Amino acid sequence: MTPADAVAAARAVAGRLHEDVVARERANRPPRAEIQLLRGSGLLAADPDDLETTHLVTRIIAASDASIGHLLGYHYTHLWRARLYDNADLARRLRQDVRSEGLFVASVSNPRDTIVATTTADTFTVSGRGAFATGCAVADRILVGAIRDDQESRIVVVVPADADGLSHPPDWDNLGQRLTASGSIVLRDVTAGPADVLGTFPPGEDETSPRWQQLSLVSLAFQTVLTQILVGITEGALDEAARYTREQSRPWPASGLARAVDDPHVLAGYGELAASLHAARLLADDATRALAKADRRGLDLTPAERGRTALTVSAAKVVATRLAMEATSRIFELTGGRATTRSSGLDRFWRDARTLTVHDPVAYKARELGTHLLTGNPPPTTAYS
Repeated sequence: MTPADAVAAARAVAGRLHEDVVARERANRPPRAEIQLLRGSGLLAADPDDLETTHLVTRIIAASDASIGHLLGYHYTHLWRARLYDNADLARRLRQDVRSEGLFVASVSNPRDTIVATTTADTFTVSGRGAFATGCAVADRILVGAIRDDQESRIVVVVPADADGLSHPPDWDNLGQRLTASGSIVLRDVTAGPADVLGTFPPGEDETSPRWQQLSLVSLAFQTVLTQILVGITEGALDEAARYTREQSRPWPASGLARAVDDPHVLAGYGELAASLHAARLLADDATRALAKADRRGLDLTPAERGRTALTVSAAKVVATRLAMEATSRIFELTGGRATTRSSGLDRFWRDARTLTVHDPVAYKARELGTHLLTGNPPPTTAYS
């Protein structure tokens, strides 16, 4: 699938998702049909190393359905990061299976979870509970981050989604991102062999290691994808609100106008949001390019280069977060009181944005940017930055 093919497929899928997004979001069922739609479109098999294309595809889908854009963006990120680990053969097989079978890949790797891999002869048994296991309940393959009990090192294993001992409590009924299947996952003695271990993280390895530097890009990749999703939510909110204003909004009596689209306050409101969206889109794409450039450095990536990439990603995330919250709320001032009906579906944009923007507090990214401005110190490397 060429980049142009991927973008065309994304626009077609986005159109299909938009047809019934309000009803699907309200029903809050596991997104199996939506994953099948992605599978049939060929989008699951797009080249995960082409970050500019996959991030654009993610944003296009997110503008129509933020949940499905989220699932797809994470799928690409899991496949992209697979090649950064030790087991190149497993990474290649995983990608080949995605291309040939249309597999959907998800992960449970929240650093705040406690999942333990216990050594038993020639295998591991993996047990624990993971929160916010986005997409795992509808995945074909799951990347599991765990702590080894014998060495206190972290490993990532790949397990089939139907493995014995895996279960998914039906506990995802959140305000927004309702179709991301982001509930918890429970693992009880899930068996994995050495060939299933995608990568290891020795406890003595730190930022002085080239491999550690390269792997640290994973947290930035997730932040970049989330930024593109937030921009997509803003795009979708403005497009849908503008359509409502053109077709249904009534002018306020004090305006003395016959049409809402002629009200200068409405026009200026949309214009301000459109200008901010343009800026956020450029920043998000800049962050994607910075990540791609750092990725191409491979094991030659330096701490200074990694730091500059993190600052670029954080700047985009801060702006996209602020705009998504402003735009998804302000559209109601521009559409009018009748737009608050549930049937309009405009509320989903705010709910999705609010849910995503508390994924990790953006204030900490703003603090990193301020610290660099005042002291020159680069951001610390964490699971979120």
